[in-house]
Amino acid sequence: MTGSPIHSELRINSYGSYLRRRFSCRVSKVNVDGGFTCPNRDGSRGTGGCIYCDNSSFSPKETVAVIPIEEQMAAGMAYHRTRLASEKFIVYFQKFTNTYAPVEKLSDLYRRALSHPDVVGISVGTRPDSIDDDAVALLTELARDRYVCVELGLQSIDDAILTGINRGHTFAEYLSTVDRLAGRGIDICTHLIYGFPGEKRSGFVKGARLISSLPVTAVKLHQLHAVEGTKLARMYRDGSYLPISLAEYVGAACDFLEELSPKVSIQRLYGSAPLSIRVAPNWNLKNNQMWYAVVNELKRRGSWQGCRVGCEMRAVNG
Repeated sequence: MTGSPIHSELRINSYGSYLRRRFSCRVSKVNVDGGFTCPNRDGSRGTGGCIYCDNSSFSPKETVAVIPIEEQMAAGMAYHRTRLASEKFIVYFQKFTNTYAPVEKLSDLYRRALSHPDVVGISVGTRPDSIDDDAVALLTELARDRYVCVELGLQSIDDAILTGINRGHTFAEYLSTVDRLAGRGIDICTHLIYGFPGEKRSGFVKGARLISSLPVTAVKLHQLHAVEGTKLARMYRDGSYLPISLAEYVGAACDFLEELSPKVSIQRLYGSAPLSIRVAPNWNLKNNQMWYAVVNELKRRGSWQGCRVGCEMRAVNG
């Protein structure tokens, strides 16, 4: 692994390491709520949202749209300075679809976030069907001298699964949006979930090779989990959704990583909801515990990210 972006012990090209290499200091992401909605909720693409979606399950309590983003940023930065001794920050527009608004609103919010002297860039969570040409032009302009990452919620490369979870967009739309964002100085992060009803591990792992062939710079992975108030929770209780086991998820994540180019950084390997709304699975792990569960399995196998992608590894190693 000499010469690659993967540390010999870590075995994964972690996003934290990528940021440290890029900015030469500890950089943390600070979540903010910009007050956006979603086209899969308001009728533009659909209603009801995805079957697993309850944004309160992954939005810190400080990120409430009625609070100015400057106050949200201050609270988040103070937390990360104390917890991790972070020096610089990326403001993460996370909740719902953060390009789904007139470009004037986007420009105001993004520029306010970037105006803070300790902010090196922004990360914008959105959907493949919700980035119009004006938004692309704005992000391109900002990326000329600041870090900009667009996080695309794909979730699955299988259109049948996307339909089954009421996702509201297609895989082709994802590919089109990646093509529109490529070559503009913008990092592209893709979100994928494993454990959908009827999903096979082989189908999930197939996504690694596909992502490796695209101008995608990072991925986020996590297991499907049900939270209160969602259709998925009802499916769990009526027996139509059976969560995967922890061992199955760790195995699938390792298979995926072995097939993923080492040039792609890993932003996340686990997602969890607060205990008060968590339904299933209930693994009771922290993010770092899942991270090391995956790393330890890679060590047991004697493998690492990209080890099955020989030509990719040779290219990275020079």
